[in-house]
Amino acid sequence: MNKRDLIDAVSKEMGGDKKTANEAVNAILETIQKTVAKGDKVAITGFGVFEKSDRAARTARNPATGATINVPASKVPKFRAGADFKERVNKGK
Repeated sequence: MNKRDLIDAVSKEMGGDKKTANEAVNAILETIQKTVAKGDKVAITGFGVFEKSDRAARTARNPATGATINVPASKVPKFRAGADFKERVNKGK
């Protein structure tokens, strides 16, 4: 499912028009991105937690040449699924 499919599904679920669903999906995604970028968590009960995580500097290897590469430290977004989400995935519904 891509973003367009998600908008279509939200529109169908809400029984509304696609413009409203598009605005809702974009607002939710933008809010999550801004909040996590600031360093705050977004916790949606039953769904999961979006947060910023630190990735340490490391040494990697180029698989084509075998040369070592120094990868600098960075910050990355992280998602942890909630209990209800995990349960639904395991039941396959």
